[in-house]
Amino acid sequence: MTKKKNSSKKKQQKRHKFFLNPYTDCAFTKCPNCDIPTKVRKYPLVIHIEPRQLFLLNKKCKYCINCDLIIAKKQEIEAYIAMALGTKLSQNEYLVMGTVDRKDWREGNKGALEQHEIIERMYVFKDIWDFEVIPAGWYSAEE
Repeated sequence: MTKKKNSSKKKQQKRHKFFLNPYTDCAFTKCPNCDIPTKVRKYPLVIHIEPRQLFLLNKKCKYCINCDLIIAKKQEIEAYIAMALGTKLSQNEYLVMGTVDRKDWREGNKGALEQHEIIERMYVFKDIWDFEVIPAGWYSAEE
């Protein structure tokens, strides 16, 4: 009975902010929000793929400790999904929903967890951020 209480609490918890980086030429070595250097961390991401499939991906992402922001490259995620499923997806066909604990990721990869159990154990993102990159250069005062 205590396990159900813990998992239901976890379902309600939110963790991290997330940015799916669509830019091929920007690595975000500094946080786009606070300008502090980002770290590289591995996160077990939960990705929903249409029509009803969950995909667990343990991926290296940029992480800002100050903002609690995970930055994942869109092209890399799509490449991993394409390798696993054998088909290429557009961004409208998948959604990065949150993260899970590493132990839950291991169980999910072994097939020991059902999809509803993964959703129960998942930490949903606090917020999804979006940044627009402005190329460096000289701009007039009106711009």
